[in-house]
Amino acid sequence: MPNRRRGEVALELAGRRYALCLTLGALAELEDAFGAADLTALAERFASARLSARDLLKILAVALRGGGNALSDAEVAALPLEGGLDGIVEAIGDLFALAFGDAPENPL
Repeated sequence: MPNRRRGEVALELAGRRYALCLTLGALAELEDAFGAADLTALAERFASARLSARDLLKILAVALRGGGNALSDAEVAALPLEGGLDGIVEAIGDLFALAFGDAPENPL
């Protein structure tokens, strides 16, 4: 069961419950992936609410690995979206709120 005090969020994908977490290593990986110079630039990038499917995939894959799940980007991309994007968007919004403080009304 995910521990919100540690910044973990639960998400069900392909009939399995996963823990997502933006660890310091995960945040560093996102800085690199998005070309952000620092955490402030990364937070500003996410606050723009303009994320592509590739962006969502990268954030989800990094957060899954941060939560202790050994999944490659390609394996995450292959997971079926049984309930659509709503659950993923909500989970990522929760992660942003836990990692960066106040979350925007509609983070994605």
